Amino acid sequence: MGGDAVAHSAGLELCRPINLGFRYASPQALYFRLLRRLLFKRMPQLLLPDVDLHYEVYGDGAPLVLIPGFAAGAWIWSKQIGPLATKFRVVTFDPRGIGKSSFKGETITMRLLAADTAALLQALSIERAHVLGVSFGGFVAQEFALAYPDATRSLSLCCTSYGGPKHVAPSLDTLTAVLSTDGFNTEGRIRRNLLPAFSPDFARSQPNQVDEVIKLRLENPIVEEAYRAQLAAGLGFNAELRVGAIKAPTLVLSGDADAIVPAQNSRNLAAQIPGARLRLVAGGSHLFFIEQSDDFNRTVVEFLEQN
Repeated sequence: MGGDAVAHSAGLELCRPINLGFRYASPQALYFRLLRRLLFKRMPQLLLPDVDLHYEVYGDGAPLVLIPGFAAGAWIWSKQIGPLATKFRVVTFDPRGIGKSSFKGETITMRLLAADTAALLQALSIERAHVLGVSFGGFVAQEFALAYPDATRSLSLCCTSYGGPKHVAPSLDTLTAVLSTDGFNTEGRIRRNLLPAFSPDFARSQPNQVDEVIKLRLENPIVEEAYRAQLAAGLGFNAELRVGAIKAPTLVLSGDADAIVPAQNSRNLAAQIPGARLRLVAGGSHLFFIEQSDDFNRTVVEFLEQN
């Protein structure tokens, strides 16, 4: 059953297109927003027993699910959806408590988020999908590949880690900036939170692009309790002794200048997964998939087309 049919059968009203707000958009931001509008398909809610999950579907072809990172939703893929949807059926979503998805105070675990992903794919009649997760979404992607191996056609793990005691942490200053909840959901706090994820050169030379990411985050508020629940889930995640059981072809991809999840985590992760390929992007930050999106998208497409 397709996404529209699922929504109609549940008696749900399909979501309207987001107000794209072109007024102060940069030419590049305008291009990607127009591209999203051209590729736009209806964006329904998937009604599960304990959550209303907002999801988006673009393009046709082999299914590819994009799992957002910590405190992020579907908006984080603004530079991936257009290019990838020319070759794949791209599915993404807002996790519980993020953006347009509900949250009822439940304990969040990677297994729960993986189960949400599986339920979404089942509702869309997708039996197998390429699975790509960034950062916290990489934790979820690992859990999905372990819990649903038959549904995992390939696995792409970007700027992420297997967690646990051997996780290589960022500097204390970076950690403090990223995890601060002072002024939650305000532009100032979001800017402080996101700036360490960009490379300093990019932040200086492309302030309009940084502002665009901040604007997207500001337009997609987070339930603070869900933020804390995601944080607890991330801190408790440890798959070091389990990732060796991953059977899907795996790409581990990271920027070598990532200040949030240092690249050594990707080296460690790739070494634990049988047959995994490791690709480090020179000068890449934590948000290298935004800063160096052409290189990122090309690498992902090449890997997916081989699998």
